[in-house]
Amino acid sequence: MQGGRGSGRAGAGAVRLWGRHAVEAALTNPERSAKKLWGTREAIQAMLDDHEAELPRTLPVEYAQAADLARLVARDAPHQGLVLDCAPLPDLVLADVLDEAEGRTLVLLDQVTDPHNVGAILRSCAAFDAAALITQDRHAPPESGTLAKSASGALETVPWVRVVNLARALETIGEAGYWRIALDGDGRDAFPDALPSGPVALVLGAEGDGIRRNVIDHCDAVARLPISGRIESLNVSTAAAIALYASAIREEQD
Repeated sequence: MQGGRGSGRAGAGAVRLWGRHAVEAALTNPERSAKKLWGTREAIQAMLDDHEAELPRTLPVEYAQAADLARLVARDAPHQGLVLDCAPLPDLVLADVLDEAEGRTLVLLDQVTDPHNVGAILRSCAAFDAAALITQDRHAPPESGTLAKSASGALETVPWVRVVNLARALETIGEAGYWRIALDGDGRDAFPDALPSGPVALVLGAEGDGIRRNVIDHCDAVARLPISGRIESLNVSTAAAIALYASAIREEQD
């Protein structure tokens, strides 16, 4: 077996995914072009049985033992018997996503670079029906097996828009009728009290550095999550999940 031995990296122009949910979601995503599948016979058959589907006839498939698959992925990565090389997802345009958002919540991340966090936030976006995740094209992790595994399939279902300038994107989002709320521990208002009626865009920053001043200046409000004084802050993915839940509850009540 060749390619990315112990690194989790695919060849040029490809993304390597692993884990049952990530691989299944990629194979069923019409926007994703699969290049090669490795798997144990048991894992591949279980995937096909659950979905009553067939693999594309043009997709190269190589059966392997679990120990061999471990050499294709990052060290100690839980591949669950499935590894897939595929093309990256196509780039998305913010204006197109806003046209299809129908007022659903948007999530923007300012310089959140940990793929585990971004993957977990994508998973929460899927759980609470957010319209999209928006990040900079720089200072954000690329598609990867680690991120996709953390997203548990949501990488394939939640639109992820990469923009050059986050502040400019916030201007566009505001013009589309969204109330832009930056979540920051020093925020004057408590969240979810700061939630208005109507569409909301939630802005979160990296742990430690937080949200940059220029990004905050393009928000309509700065709010804090009401946590106890026994802990200084929450992990950004945890904060995103709480905020998305509160936004979803508000939408149901409107």
